[in-house]
Amino acid sequence: MLVYLRVFKESFSFAFNALRNNKLRTFLSLLGVTVGIFSIIAVLAAVDSLDKKIKDNLAGLDKNTIYLTKYSFGPTDVPRWKRDNYPQTDYEDFEYIRRNVPDIEASAYVIFGGSETIRYQAETISNVEVTPISHGIYTIDDLKIEKGRFYSELESETGSAVIVIGSNLAENLFDTANPLGKVVRVYGRKLTVIGVLKKYGAGLGDSPDDKAFVPANFVRQFRNGGSAGLPGAVVIKPESGVDIGAFEQVLVQKFRNYRGLKADEDDNFFVNKLSGLVTFIDSIIATLNLVGWVISGFSLLVGGFGIANIMFVSVKERTNLIGIQKSLGAKNRFILFQFLFEATILAVVGGLVGLLLVWTIAKIMNGVVDDFEFVLSFGNMFIGFALSTLIGLISGIIPAVSASKLDPVEAIRTGM
Repeated sequence: MLVYLRVFKESFSFAFNALRNNKLRTFLSLLGVTVGIFSIIAVLAAVDSLDKKIKDNLAGLDKNTIYLTKYSFGPTDVPRWKRDNYPQTDYEDFEYIRRNVPDIEASAYVIFGGSETIRYQAETISNVEVTPISHGIYTIDDLKIEKGRFYSELESETGSAVIVIGSNLAENLFDTANPLGKVVRVYGRKLTVIGVLKKYGAGLGDSPDDKAFVPANFVRQFRNGGSAGLPGAVVIKPESGVDIGAFEQVLVQKFRNYRGLKADEDDNFFVNKLSGLVTFIDSIIATLNLVGWVISGFSLLVGGFGIANIMFVSVKERTNLIGIQKSLGAKNRFILFQFLFEATILAVVGGLVGLLLVWTIAKIMNGVVDDFEFVLSFGNMFIGFALSTLIGLISGIIPAVSASKLDPVEAIRTGM
């Protein structure tokens, strides 16, 4: 055992001295591995960070929440021309579902609004996402109010001219003044601010901090509704513990009957579940990971080829020394370990430098970007270290084996 430890120690010492004596060549070899490991770990960390941010933003939502509408939130086999002929989901559909479908904890009617301009005195903010939606969204999305309140069910049904705004909107419109009770103009009409949402930070899509909510029936008073009018959806949160599969079947059957669809006719609506959206997002994340691995793998491959090339050059330069070592009694395994360690040290140091770069960038980004956390997990760091070690072993094995099998007499003669 002591003999093997001595061989390892001496081989490591020879390898380290060889790298130290060829600083420029060592640096260039390190650079290739560093770029490869940096690329892979940076991509993995970025994708993990995006995945965590998305999951954190969906964490407060019930994954069983259903959006019933003419639009599909994911891939579908229904052709575009057919979907375009589906009727819009209107407020009457919402009323029917709310009164006739059992096991519903909360429901809401939403109009897919566009960007609007909000004005308060001399302040004007353009391209604000104003969402016309009924009172039930307060329960479904578990909205948090920092100041004031959300509009009531009565205000929602009567279409009161009230508005709830995000924290960024409140700050930009009113600065340090109290927003509650202030009158703003949206859609060219006056609305009273009755609530301000707590600050959420950046999330999936547009942040609630930059959004505003108004009663859907307020917008329906002056914009065309009905089956051919404003695009809308019924948002449904089933009661806790309900069999979602059975609930969905009841919902579909009752809505088909309401729309007068015959048994041989296809649905003219889609039932979109947030759980399906999460699955779709997971598939996108997996694809991003795969693409990142493929692209970064080429960088790592170039680094591996660089190490192999340097090792072949090193073997060529030290052929005479290898012959002398073997003539003095050095075993094949000593020569093998000597060059194998050299390649491994190159790869491991390059990998560690790559990890250090990723860690440094992660720290800088977390300090600069307030609403996004760049995650560098221990698992990703271990992957980087393991990959760099593996690249060193693979890149150095052939040069090391060729060096260990040199005939001492021929090696000395060739090096003279």
